[in-house]
Amino acid sequence: MGRLFGTDGARGIANQELTCELATNIGRAAAYVLTEKTTEKPKVLIGKDTRVSSNMLEMALAAGLCSVGADVVLVGFVPTPAIAFLVQDREADAGIMISASHNPCEYNGIKIFDSNGYKLPDSLEEEIESLVLDDMSPITFPTGGDVGSVFIRHDYVDLYIDHLVESVGTDLKGIKLAIDCANGCASYTAEKLFTRLGADVRMMHDHPNGVNINTHCGSTNMEDLIDYVNGHEVDLGLAFDGDSDRCLAVDENGKLIDGDRMIAVFAQDMKDRGDLKDNTAVVTVMTNLGFKRFAEQNGVNVVETKVGDRYVLEEMVKHGYMIGGEQSGHIIFKQYATTGDGQLSGAMLAAILAKTGKPASEIASVMTVMPQTLYNIRASAALKEKLTSDQEILAAIEDVKKTLGNRGRILVRASGTEPLIRVMLEGENIVEIKKLARQVAKIIEGKEE
Repeated sequence: MGRLFGTDGARGIANQELTCELATNIGRAAAYVLTEKTTEKPKVLIGKDTRVSSNMLEMALAAGLCSVGADVVLVGFVPTPAIAFLVQDREADAGIMISASHNPCEYNGIKIFDSNGYKLPDSLEEEIESLVLDDMSPITFPTGGDVGSVFIRHDYVDLYIDHLVESVGTDLKGIKLAIDCANGCASYTAEKLFTRLGADVRMMHDHPNGVNINTHCGSTNMEDLIDYVNGHEVDLGLAFDGDSDRCLAVDENGKLIDGDRMIAVFAQDMKDRGDLKDNTAVVTVMTNLGFKRFAEQNGVNVVETKVGDRYVLEEMVKHGYMIGGEQSGHIIFKQYATTGDGQLSGAMLAAILAKTGKPASEIASVMTVMPQTLYNIRASAALKEKLTSDQEILAAIEDVKKTLGNRGRILVRASGTEPLIRVMLEGENIVEIKKLARQVAKIIEGKEE
């Protein structure tokens, strides 16, 4: 992980860690690195989520980009995957999304996409970091007519919705959906999308006010959606996060369908139709052991990557695999998208209900989830570094591995987007794995200075 960019862009508390000055310099450096071989004036799209600081950072980024001669197109409140799509569709040189995804309102972030709609590889992020943090002198500042201009095209979001409708290609008439928009970007797109697809929609948390994004709602807080589904006759509940690149679902009985089970459903459906390249799905090291058991039982090959949908996508692109994603609900349909897309995933799940006539609970039963427990430990950068060097921590992890054997597993990792260390255990006995997780977590917590 770099000094500025984590696993999903540059993030921090807006106006404290992620300042206007930093955003301006990121804009300048990104334009320089991504367009240095371009002879014509480059064009960069900027989208944003609904948190109050997004407008401030949008202006700062636009100023930085224009100051080095790039034209800027502001597309307004759109999901992250909309920027990934539009940067290709509108033949832009780059796209920038202002969002801290599932994090609270006070955070914000900057995600950068290249001209093909892909998140930047580590090498390009490191170039941008070097310019921003070490030396901005290579960047020249034009004058006169060579200074960049700003254009507003809030209508571009409709092109993205058109793309999703065409990609799904299934009439959802008769499907009743409850949709939790997390008071985020989906508030501007989800009702229009699913209504156009023919579904009967009931909207929740779709009134953003700048500070309520992800607050007791969305894919990281499923309680409201589960309660709604339990109290109403709906076929499926869908919950997105703040920038709508994640989706989790709830079946008609109010039971959670997480990203792992959704990927299993999609992999099985694609395999049955002959569309699953090499019968392979790409997942991360955090994926539930139940997915591996599903894969073994159904002839699906599993490829694992580091945590982060960018690493899942890199593996998919490298080998041409068609489906991949994360337990958190980042799911990539490579045929239609270059990044995780929550609304596309939700619509594809609803389409399987419509085509098969089966309830969501039956469709999701293709995979049984192994009991899992997760401890999140507040951690400084120094504590994160100790994960790979502190002998007591390493010994504790090894002891758990020996205890569980082939009955489960432990994974301890530093978050790339939050000041957290995650201790995850899976096993057949939930009491046992919770006890072991607490033991390891206590040792790690004791190492914080």
